[in-house]
Amino acid sequence: MGQSNAIPADVQRVAKTVRPEAIHTHMGILANDSLRGRKPGTRGFAMAADYVVAQLKALGLQPAGENNAFRQNVPLRRWQVKESNSSLTLLTNGREQPLTYGKQFILNPNPDHPASDVSAPVVFVGYGVSAPDLGYDDYTGIDVKGKIVAFLNGAPASFPSNQRAYASSSKAENAAAHGAVGTIAFSLPTDLRSRIETAAPRARQGITRWVDKQGKPKSTYPALKGAASISDSLARLLFAGAPTSFTEAIGQAMKNRPQAFPLNVSVRMKTQTDIAEDIAGFNVVAVLPGSDPALKNEYIVHVAHLDHLGVGRPVKGDSIFNGAHDNASGVAIMLETARLYASLPKAPRRSILFVGVTGEEMGLLGSDYFASNPTVPKEKIVANLTLDMPFFFHPLLDIVPYGAEHSSLSKEVKQAASFLGVQISPDPIPEQTVFMRSDHFSFVRQGIPALFIKSGSQTGNPNLDGTKLNLDWRATIYHTPQDDMNQPFDFNAAAKHAQLQFLVGYLTAQDDQRPTWNKGDFFGTKFGKDGLVK
Repeated sequence: MGQSNAIPADVQRVAKTVRPEAIHTHMGILANDSLRGRKPGTRGFAMAADYVVAQLKALGLQPAGENNAFRQNVPLRRWQVKESNSSLTLLTNGREQPLTYGKQFILNPNPDHPASDVSAPVVFVGYGVSAPDLGYDDYTGIDVKGKIVAFLNGAPASFPSNQRAYASSSKAENAAAHGAVGTIAFSLPTDLRSRIETAAPRARQGITRWVDKQGKPKSTYPALKGAASISDSLARLLFAGAPTSFTEAIGQAMKNRPQAFPLNVSVRMKTQTDIAEDIAGFNVVAVLPGSDPALKNEYIVHVAHLDHLGVGRPVKGDSIFNGAHDNASGVAIMLETARLYASLPKAPRRSILFVGVTGEEMGLLGSDYFASNPTVPKEKIVANLTLDMPFFFHPLLDIVPYGAEHSSLSKEVKQAASFLGVQISPDPIPEQTVFMRSDHFSFVRQGIPALFIKSGSQTGNPNLDGTKLNLDWRATIYHTPQDDMNQPFDFNAAAKHAQLQFLVGYLTAQDDQRPTWNKGDFFGTKFGKDGLVK
């Protein structure tokens, strides 16, 4: 460990008391078969939440949920497409061509329209990305009002990693803003990860959203009457009468060139959406009150998601999706981080909130609910640090601090990393759109500077490529029952993650100034008070 003048001696001493074996123990308990994959609304999820509350209570932390309890209720609702009453039909020159559900297309549930039926011409809009601030706009010079837009999954590879991630995930928002009435998504022929065959089983589980007091779902786009994902072969069929061929259009996309043109075909999309279930979700919230009379009313929020996928179809004879790395690891590290804070001779100046959130696997629902309806005043939340699958299958020699380049939090990250002797690296896997894929983004949407620190690719072993290890893990273990405790975890690396979380949080809590977005930053200027794009 290096020395850092920014870190007082007693804080350095506390950081050094980190316990890799405690992280191992917490993880083992949270990823145990008896919790049956911690799905929201199940006994297993409640057991995980009870365990976390018991640990935080034992450290002397106080309840910070609703009604002076450790819990914040998150009302969740799941919708599903009734396939027998839903269809997609191609309309060319007065001819109707019915298509096969699950093979050629899948439809998204539409909570705003239980029974929707929309027919419209299809316009191809490249990636469906409108990012004038990055000098790119697929919607330039095309009118899509009343039309169905077809677009490629992903975003231009020329975008910086985090902006690319955001652009990949804001297509529906964009389409609705331009007056479209429906969307059709398909993948680049090389993108096997998003193929319809891979997507269909998950899509058939429906979508879950949190609902407000009136029962209205959040983060939906009522202007869109239908949304389909289609197969590679059907995408080629859509281009049959287009002015530009499928191959040419893909070539333009690969060269990061905006494009839009009518496909000279119409489709009819019929979707019946049923409410599948209501789920009584909840987050766990605890606080370590700050010691500064004025600054204790401001909060640093540490977040890790408690939930995983529950029990599913057996893979290699195992049907329990234990979620050891995803995300018993993040919760376990958060608990050890909380212990470090609680061991300080004097609490940090600002208050520290610890939130175990629900429904991350369903679309960041628990964190979005908390960031939209926090149990402390929203304007008093100054920063978020989220932990989710930090990846510790090798020594921690470098980190990728997603979000640091957007705000003044980069200062605290550099100080903590330098003290711990870890390097800071750029995103090794920008195509995985990591910046959008965990709970920190719920805080970014509310204008709160946030950090999501992951392990980098250095392993200290010339024969072991960290990026390859990460991508292989994502391809074979991620979201399978094999994500259990029988993996070669490096708990010393996990302990270093706890030290990083603690030191970055502590330094931020001590600073006279609250963190700020960098001047003119893409994310700092993107969202209004309601979390919607300005």
